[in-house]
Amino acid sequence: MVSIKLVSTKKELKQFIDFPHDLYASNPNYVPELYMSQYEILDKKSAPFFLHSEADYFLAERDGKIVGRIAAIKNNNYIEYTSNEIGHFGFFDVINDSEVANALLDKAKSWIAERGLSQMAGPYNLSTNESCGTLIEGYDLPPTIMMTFNEPYLNDLLIAYGFETDMTLLSYIVYTKDMPEKLSRMSGLLKDRLESKGITIRKANLKDFKNEVDKLYRVYNKAWEKNWGFVPMTEEEFKHSAKDMKLIVDPDFLLIAEAKGEPIAFSLSLPDLNVAQKHIKRGRLLPFGIFKLLYYKRKIDRVRVITLGVVEEYRKLGIDAYFYAKAFEESKNKNLLYGEASWILESNEMMNKALININANVYKKHRLYKKAI
Repeated sequence: MVSIKLVSTKKELKQFIDFPHDLYASNPNYVPELYMSQYEILDKKSAPFFLHSEADYFLAERDGKIVGRIAAIKNNNYIEYTSNEIGHFGFFDVINDSEVANALLDKAKSWIAERGLSQMAGPYNLSTNESCGTLIEGYDLPPTIMMTFNEPYLNDLLIAYGFETDMTLLSYIVYTKDMPEKLSRMSGLLKDRLESKGITIRKANLKDFKNEVDKLYRVYNKAWEKNWGFVPMTEEEFKHSAKDMKLIVDPDFLLIAEAKGEPIAFSLSLPDLNVAQKHIKRGRLLPFGIFKLLYYKRKIDRVRVITLGVVEEYRKLGIDAYFYAKAFEESKNKNLLYGEASWILESNEMMNKALININANVYKKHRLYKKAI
């Protein structure tokens, strides 16, 4: 018999965070999330998400053993911004068993319905500003930093429950050895063209990180405001994320475009810390994980273009193409194996075209689902 319990203690939250380590222990491509980063996201007392929204976490047990987990989420900012009465689910990991999966989804569904919402969608961990989606293609390589991982059966369980596709998210790969020679020429020509229009592009100044973050925040919500699924980040959320990323950001991979002295676009690529995290048992930095992280960090051979946005009035000028070209050109200069651009909405023709033009190929797909309740 399957029982579902609400996570209400620190011990249960620890079990919630740790469950994927046991579930995917035999999969060579699984990468454990750092425990401290997951705790920061889920801790209702300190995570900025909970200043405006709510969520509860649930564990499934059978015969005294944890066999699944799920989060039920009411994102008030999303509801206010989109006027969609939709609740979300996330952190959905479960053994390959429809009874267990259905019990968890039923619990999330009833939680969402109790709050007067008419649909459920996900998985979101906790919104589109964090990791989201289930992997549906590309199981032969491990996930990059801040991308989700699951076995193929998870999608079968969601479809069997009655979920339909809401959106497909694409991940592109560019191997540095396959980068066209014209890439460097193209980035130079694009930069010249942009400068002729009064647009300058520079690297971020990490010595003035606080002011740089303020500028990027002004761009972020403007640049993504009309994107499917977008939820504006609060200033607290943006600065909280920036604080974590400062530890690993490389200024060569954080580019800012400005016009008339004001920021109009930026691109952020991160070294794929998952290369190192893969070796950290159960995501624990202490007592020895920190030394493994520092050792394997030197072996990082790939980068992920994680954020790229241009405010609407400056689109179609080639800023996005320049950002992509420069990120992958820099990857080649640093002798990295490949770069990933993710995730890209399947419906975003402009971004998809920019990537195809530099010989990028789709190598992973993730999916978001929805269902009426």
